[in-house]
Amino acid sequence: MPDILTVDDVRYVARLTHLSLTDDEVETMRTQLSTVLDFFQTLQQVDTTDVEPTGSPTDVSSVMRDDEPTPSLTRAETLANAPHTEDDYVRVLPVLGV
Repeated sequence: MPDILTVDDVRYVARLTHLSLTDDEVETMRTQLSTVLDFFQTLQQVDTTDVEPTGSPTDVSSVMRDDEPTPSLTRAETLANAPHTEDDYVRVLPVLGV
């Protein structure tokens, strides 16, 4: 398998995704991502000239119910399902580090 990605390529992608990778992790990712890209190159060589495009190889039918309005839960029912409550509110952990 040819090395498709360089160490610099992996470091660039890591910066874009805000990942901090060690040198060993960069090398592991370079090898693994190169393997994935090599698979895509192999797939590009497959002749699909006479193959009709399809979204799914099988018949697709929705298993979802129709979206129909129903009554909402009462406040007591909603709070009964919450893991933590305080007074008449659902208590959650801070998400902004406050």
